[in-house]
Amino acid sequence: MKAKAENIEIDGIGQILFERSKRAKHINVSIKPFKGVRVAVPYGVSFDKARRFAQSKGSWIRKHLDKMKRVEKEHDVFTKNSIEIDRAEAKKKLVDRLNELSGKHDFRYNKVSIRNQKSRWGSCSARNNISLNMKLVRLPGEMIDYVLLHELVHTRIKNHANGFWAELNRLDGDAKGMSKRLNKYKVFLL
Repeated sequence: MKAKAENIEIDGIGQILFERSKRAKHINVSIKPFKGVRVAVPYGVSFDKARRFAQSKGSWIRKHLDKMKRVEKEHDVFTKNSIEIDRAEAKKKLVDRLNELSGKHDFRYNKVSIRNQKSRWGSCSARNNISLNMKLVRLPGEMIDYVLLHELVHTRIKNHANGFWAELNRLDGDAKGMSKRLNKYKVFLL
């Protein structure tokens, strides 16, 4: 039986996790903070071929590993200096502000939930249920408002096409700029 996962040492990079994937159609290299380098290997492709592919991407992997080490360091500094988030307090603060903004701009949503997520600040379902990350309370006020408005606009426009950004821009003034600024806070999600 073929191995489903294997750690392989690559010169100049270190240990890489090679994992069989039913979803992968091609060999795929990903690098994530605190997880390292992972190579998704489709069934029908040998680990040896995947290893050669990963070696051919060595400079790209090293560049992104350096970036991830900086992200991990920023995260460690941030978590060392941050206080524990009280979910109930976070919910009250975020829901109160969401209600203020929805009333001010005449938005309607169904339900709101507060979660501790690692990949997104918020989301809006097809049924207009809004999910917010409790870690939002660590962001500056204008960033919180941006995320809340972003999700409220999704109650009307379910995609990120031009109409969505135009509506968000009308409310925020600099939607694309705020989106770029929000990316700087991604380290807080980890």
